[in-house]
Amino acid sequence: MSQKRMVRPGGRSARVQESVHAAVRDLIAESGRDALTVPQVAARAGVTPSTIYRRWGDLQELLSDVAVERLRPEAPPEDHGSLAADLAAWTELFLDEMSSPAGRAYIRDALLGDPDGSNAGQCSAYAVDQVEVVLARAVARGEAAPAADTVMDRVVAPIMYRILFRPDGLDAAYARRLAAEVLA
Repeated sequence: MSQKRMVRPGGRSARVQESVHAAVRDLIAESGRDALTVPQVAARAGVTPSTIYRRWGDLQELLSDVAVERLRPEAPPEDHGSLAADLAAWTELFLDEMSSPAGRAYIRDALLGDPDGSNAGQCSAYAVDQVEVVLARAVARGEAAPAADTVMDRVVAPIMYRILFRPDGLDAAYARRLAAEVLA
């Protein structure tokens, strides 16, 4: 029988993570990301720098972990009564949040401190979960809905590409067009 590392939900590990994440968010708000150091974060969080290095490895991995947490949606997508309206609204919100200066910084941090791709996978899972809520509502209303992977490939992927490589001209009309095209 293999031994699994025990992590107590709500235990010391969770408290350390929350205090370190809060310290990162506060220090970035106060001084900017470029001025951030592990000793500053540790002092603000009330832990030793070795705690941070042991858990996250380096500052970039810590920033990546914080970014993934910040990219987690806080609520399910709003219900606007139809698949077309729900998907258009969600797509506009997704574009707005991800293309904002904070969103771009979180995307960058999530990817830079992610040597094995797990953070990118977690961020993708957040988007898939949101899309699946929209699609499940549509099916429950009796509407035909595409597969979640289709929405990811034809709506989310182009938005992420544009945010990362061609950010000019991104607007709500672009988001609505992608949402409409995937349903056509």
